[in-house]
Amino acid sequence: MAGRPKIFDEQEAVAKATEVFKDKGYDTASADELLCAMGIGKGSFYLAFKGGKQELYIRSIRQFSDSFYQKFSGSLTASDDQVQFIKEFFLSLADASDCDKERGCYLGNALVQLSEKDHDIKKITAQLLKKLQTLFAETIRNAQKNGQIASTEDPEVIGWHLSNLWNGIHVTRRMESSPEILRSILKMNLKILD
Repeated sequence: MAGRPKIFDEQEAVAKATEVFKDKGYDTASADELLCAMGIGKGSFYLAFKGGKQELYIRSIRQFSDSFYQKFSGSLTASDDQVQFIKEFFLSLADASDCDKERGCYLGNALVQLSEKDHDIKKITAQLLKKLQTLFAETIRNAQKNGQIASTEDPEVIGWHLSNLWNGIHVTRRMESSPEILRSILKMNLKILD
């Protein structure tokens, strides 16, 4: 016997659970809050997520990561000035008062909070950082060829610098919330793109 068929959209349920994880964090998000947000019962939950809350969180991180990367890379590719797009993306992190899809801080928080505790989360966040690094490096390489930026630094290293900046600003935001200070830090780091 195959069991009862699923009567809910798993991707949509995971997206709703993501909102709870963003608001509460992994440790403080209760099973009841997650089930209520997802609109499913315990039986359906454990049928779909045999690993329970941890499996749901990992799927949340993976789904959010894929969505964030697709949106970011699509917007970067479509922009008329890709270097300026990258600068504006980073500078927008200084003013972000919440955790949203465009800025990816949910992933940054997962990296800081749980990547050392959970191998799967570490793997997902490491893959995202590598994909971002590759995308940044490709953009920088093209900008150097076109004379758009003066820097002669290795594009791969600049790509890692930008990935590190994305990662690091999420850590810094946990200690410093002043947009002016965050913007100053970001501007200093982004001078490499001039």
